[in-house]
Amino acid sequence: MYYVYLLKSLKTGEAYIGFTTDLKMRFAQHNAGKEISTKNKRPWKMFYYEAYVDKKFALKREKNLKHYGKALGMLKSRIGFNG
Repeated sequence: MYYVYLLKSLKTGEAYIGFTTDLKMRFAQHNAGKEISTKNKRPWKMFYYEAYVDKKFALKREKNLKHYGKALGMLKSRIGFNG
């Protein structure tokens, strides 16, 4: 499976969008400070994820959420993410 996930920083309230094939391991890496882009905003809460069978669709969804504010805004509204 391929996962697109949304983390919420418990320190700043900011969101982080990512892609992985191992959700548990990747979440642990974020909270352990092993990811440069999320290191200073720890701790993180896994707020939401989507699972895909096809890598192509997962990567397309991640790109949409990261690069098109409207897609992320709609998702945050739908799931009740208050940052």
